[in-house]
Amino acid sequence: MWVYILRRILYNIPVYLGILLLVMLALRTKDPVWAFLGKRKSVADHDALEHKLGLDRAFAVQYVLFVGDVVTLSFDQESWGQPGKTANELLGDAIVPSLVITAPALLLSSLISICVGLISSFYRGRTPDRVLVILAVLGMSISFLVYIILGQYFGAFILNDKVGHRIFAVEGYPDSLTPFTWWTYCMLPVAISVIVTMGYDTRFYRAVMVEEGTRDYITTARAKGASKSKIMFVHMLKNAMIPIITRVMITLPFLIGGSILLEMYFGIPGMGRRLILAIRDNDFPVIQAFTAVFAGLYIITNILTDVLYALVDPRVRLS
Repeated sequence: MWVYILRRILYNIPVYLGILLLVMLALRTKDPVWAFLGKRKSVADHDALEHKLGLDRAFAVQYVLFVGDVVTLSFDQESWGQPGKTANELLGDAIVPSLVITAPALLLSSLISICVGLISSFYRGRTPDRVLVILAVLGMSISFLVYIILGQYFGAFILNDKVGHRIFAVEGYPDSLTPFTWWTYCMLPVAISVIVTMGYDTRFYRAVMVEEGTRDYITTARAKGASKSKIMFVHMLKNAMIPIITRVMITLPFLIGGSILLEMYFGIPGMGRRLILAIRDNDFPVIQAFTAVFAGLYIITNILTDVLYALVDPRVRLS
């Protein structure tokens, strides 16, 4: 197992180094210093800022230094958009707000979607299945932004007005997070995320479970008199773990990256919102640090997916 893990890590190191190279090249297609300073600044201002950031060095030197910063996670360059704060500090401040939204949303949507997919596949072609499929298609067909607007209007303004006090907050993030403040500021965006994600996940898990339901081991289990619950939650679910793991692991990087739309419209200072603001402000050090971290998360997720495959299905290690 450990040899398999080491091999997967070694395979992905050149991939990540290539991604970092592409990130640096993409951010330098236009001079980032002029993009930040604007046309009204002088050449002297440009040269001073360029020298301060080390952008006047050879590209190979910048690349080696940037790889060193990534390895040590020391993004100590000062933010252009928020003077006095480094990219590392902004990165650390944004992780928790993203996690408190995306982690509960992923957990709830995955559990509910898997159960709904099992039930829908078991009653395939009958009324429960048709109703669940219609609801899933509706969830997929309506824009994420529409759910946000409706959720803010009905879940916050209307409900708060009828109750007489604030149950859900439309914007902002508490200074100290407690169960009560989490419910007020985070429950509504989490609920919206779950509703939207369930539409896509339910269709996927239903297709997986329908395919598993045609296997010979399911027919054998039914012939032996196994109960419906045992067939669904033991036999079928266990053998469908590979596509389930794939689906869940694909969404894992968004636990840190966060949901950009939710963070922007609810004023949550997560990583997605911070990256969008950095792009708007031409905040070169923050953009470079955040994109490197996001790329690293995707690589780590791929490695974890391979490891989980090997744990669930021993045949993976043989290949």
